[in-house]
Amino acid sequence: MGGPRGALSVAGPKVTGMATLPNPLPSLAADPSGRALGLELPPGKLIDATDEGPWHEPLLWHAEAPAAPGDWATLGSAPRTAGLLPLLIDVGGGQGGPEEWELMPEETSYPGDHDADEVLAGYWEEYAEDELEADADYPGKEAVTELFGEAKEFAETIAPHGVQWPGLAPATAPGADADDRATEVADSLAGGGSWLKEPRLALVPARRSADIPAAIGWSGPVNYEGDVARLCAVLRSWEDRFGIRVVALTFDQLVLSVAAPPTTAAEAEAVAAEHFAFCPDNITQGESETLRAYAADEVLGRRVWSFWWD
Repeated sequence: MGGPRGALSVAGPKVTGMATLPNPLPSLAADPSGRALGLELPPGKLIDATDEGPWHEPLLWHAEAPAAPGDWATLGSAPRTAGLLPLLIDVGGGQGGPEEWELMPEETSYPGDHDADEVLAGYWEEYAEDELEADADYPGKEAVTELFGEAKEFAETIAPHGVQWPGLAPATAPGADADDRATEVADSLAGGGSWLKEPRLALVPARRSADIPAAIGWSGPVNYEGDVARLCAVLRSWEDRFGIRVVALTFDQLVLSVAAPPTTAAEAEAVAAEHFAFCPDNITQGESETLRAYAADEVLGRRVWSFWWD
């Protein structure tokens, strides 16, 4: 379609994305309050901008006003009944709002076509192969070490696990209702003082919370994984085993609420292996330099998991 990048266009043929329900968002162009869908929405905007230009239908809606504690709960069950799921997005920072995120729905497959264990095993084994090669001696390694310091060996980084993929962690007992925990985390993020600079309440046409990144073609992890639906397959598994919900997205960060966080060191270390495969930057570029430290600091008992890709 023609028109400037980021302009709303809803007149094209309606094509249902495999990660989404039939998209109710086009109706908001004529009915911005969403009353026909059983909603009472504040002023907002529809987003159809992608890296290739306008998409054939809106990918999400978001409010114009900053999100506040209570907004998530105020929506109630009406959005889900209408085929929409809530999300917080950050329109602040250097990357701007979602119309500037270079969304890539055309590159996104269906999360249900991928197996979480196979996806994570592939990431783990590929990363292990690269790191083991990096650990080997090479010309100039001594000079690099003198300049940057001694890097941790891969085996030390991933202990207590080995170079072979350890498999999926067992499910943990829920400590809260998953949707209640999502509301709690959303209120905390919207209340100020969080890493979200300018949070806005958004609605996405998705079958389940884990599919939200795929439903909008989110490109945050593109330097690691070009098809975000593969990561959503893992999110589906976490939804089942740990009661996660996708609560917030920024240009390159994913924030999850967790209703059933690990409660023992062994459970946390098993889950941390999945986090490492899912997003190595969380550990290799984070404050916790080893998987074991990350498990203790960022997984054990944590009600929020966040991931950032360089």
